[in-house]
Amino acid sequence: MLKKSRRKIVASLVWVLALLFFGTVAVIYTASYVEVTGENRKMLRQYVEEYMFRDLSDASEAGSGGPGNMPRRGRAAPPMLELSTFYTVVLSKDGEVLNVDTADVSGLEEDALADLAVEIAESGQEEGTRNRLIYQMADKGDYLLVAFLDNTVMAGTTGTLINYTLLFGGVALVLLFFLSWYLAGRIVKPLEESYERQKQFISDAGHELKTPVAVINVNAELLSREIGENQWISNIQYESERMSALISQLLDLARAEHAKPPMEALDFSRLVCGETLPFETVAYEKGLMLNCEIDDEIRVSGNSVQLKQLVSILIDNAIRHGEGGREIRISLKKGKSHAVLSVANEGPEIPPEQRSHLFERFYRTDSARTGEDNHYGLGLAIAKAITVSHEGSIDLQCGDGNVEFIVKIPLLRA
Repeated sequence: MLKKSRRKIVASLVWVLALLFFGTVAVIYTASYVEVTGENRKMLRQYVEEYMFRDLSDASEAGSGGPGNMPRRGRAAPPMLELSTFYTVVLSKDGEVLNVDTADVSGLEEDALADLAVEIAESGQEEGTRNRLIYQMADKGDYLLVAFLDNTVMAGTTGTLINYTLLFGGVALVLLFFLSWYLAGRIVKPLEESYERQKQFISDAGHELKTPVAVINVNAELLSREIGENQWISNIQYESERMSALISQLLDLARAEHAKPPMEALDFSRLVCGETLPFETVAYEKGLMLNCEIDDEIRVSGNSVQLKQLVSILIDNAIRHGEGGREIRISLKKGKSHAVLSVANEGPEIPPEQRSHLFERFYRTDSARTGEDNHYGLGLAIAKAITVSHEGSIDLQCGDGNVEFIVKIPLLRA
């Protein structure tokens, strides 16, 4: 139980840290991308506003700027605008390509850039991104201008940043996992020590009480033979028997929780059948009928004493809480990797708020019934301890007036 708590603490810490890490990375990446892309679009809009196209007939007068690269500088341009490389395509109103300027970039073909500009003009979208090129389209009066700014460097830089961030972040998460495991161990250690001391106390107290209770019982029996029937002696005997039953259950619980029992190959089908037979008379006296569906040759590795006790606890629990005139259904089936034992009775449904406490020590759904019939709320706690010691699981299912306990025990490996 405490190991499971430790794993939950570690999982929670790592999950929260991972969520914070990836959330932070996502926010940083998104903010950086939006900001840089926004700056690029701002420069592109400014470039488009200042751009002036000179017809090819005036190319001889254009000077070194060329016919398609003639932005006029009405005001001081920011340094990034001067350092950035722009590509332009000039289109007539009829969609004819008048000029293409690739800024002498060898990896960019004029025909491909012209086709892309025509496609953008036909779509009617004034701005956007195509093939890592941020574009801006503007109507300059006599012609349409489609200007591009390459976003490849920014995307590559951001990708490199993300890769390094994820790499070092992953290493940090691994280190944090081991740190969380260590801290969880420190957190759980006092609880584990307290839990172990509690179990040891139950075991020691049970052993210490067993002898004096037995002596009281024997002396009361001898005194009863000496003086005959007596109300006070009968009370002593009754309470002594109840105390003996409680001590016996405490010792059973301590044995189930403390040590790994010796295991052997068992025919679980025969074991369940054998434990079911003695309860037929008990069920009949309460007006109940046992309905058994047990598959043959289901073999498990387990302790026969503890597994018999497990089956007895579940059947006894079903009979005590079953309604008169109804049946108790006992089934044993072979699953993929587990033997599945089910014990169900028809009776009042257990409220959801009580189901999580059923396997706790001394817990009873009816708090008014304390120690009735030598039952102290330890039976299901013992059943769970036995199941856990056999590396299995026990669950409760309620619905449609049925209360069903399902136990899964690993099948014997060949």
